[in-house]
Amino acid sequence: MSQRRKIAFGILGAYVLGMILIVVLFPPSRQDNESFSPQNEFKLDPWFALPGPFDLNKGVLYLFIATALTLGIMLYISKRMVDRPNRVQTAVEWAYTGMRDKVVRDNMSDAMAKKWFPLVFTLFIFIWISNLIGYLPLPVNTEHKVDVFGFSVPAFQIYAATANVSIPLVLALIVFISFNVEGVRAKGVWGYTKSLIPPGLSGPILIMIFPLELLSNFLRLISLTVRLFANILAGHMLIQFMSGGLAVLLGLEVLAWFTLPAGVAIFIFEATLVAGLQAFIFAILTCIYLGSAVAKSH
Repeated sequence: MSQRRKIAFGILGAYVLGMILIVVLFPPSRQDNESFSPQNEFKLDPWFALPGPFDLNKGVLYLFIATALTLGIMLYISKRMVDRPNRVQTAVEWAYTGMRDKVVRDNMSDAMAKKWFPLVFTLFIFIWISNLIGYLPLPVNTEHKVDVFGFSVPAFQIYAATANVSIPLVLALIVFISFNVEGVRAKGVWGYTKSLIPPGLSGPILIMIFPLELLSNFLRLISLTVRLFANILAGHMLIQFMSGGLAVLLGLEVLAWFTLPAGVAIFIFEATLVAGLQAFIFAILTCIYLGSAVAKSH
């Protein structure tokens, strides 16, 4: 038997043995925990007021970290470009060329690609980094604190700025305003308005079709916002529930031992695939909307 199989069987055996011991030593006793509110994990309790009508909370903190990392990583790499790149530079160059050639240029003209690629790539990197650090536990849970050497310290928690609807909404507004302005600039107000109507339609049916097309154009803003926000929020909630939240909510401590492997699997899946996938989807939809706004046909 190979070493890998021995390790795998050892881990599986320890898990099964622990499951048996927990069931024997701590028999399940159902007791609903009404004091535990999972939704409170996503509340933005203000820590202290910033200048103007702003408050510092965990959402703002994660936003600052994502912004600092986005600027820091790109500036660091841009000032240290070498002919024989290291792994970090290779990854950034791969993301740069892939986004430029396979996403931006495939959905708009070369002139538009040069103009809008900086925005698209910035959105992609920022959302990706923001999603990734959302799986980095930080001491931001002010509702549940722990005592460390006599000091009350916030508990560790995973949270993402994109799990709050305001951040995806602002990013979606940037895209929504951009492609509508670009369409009006390319075709004029009347020409852009007419381009929203499918070709070949005329007569009374336009009274029904035109409002639907306007609504469809506006719904792009909603779809961009909800797609990013809902996927990240749902992923964090699944991790929370499967990693012990469901056991606490139901008052069945033994249940956490059964659901924890699923919580770990979901965590790995979200951090390795969903974080980058949602950033890519947001970026490619931005390119599609910009390209369709100046397209000659509907």
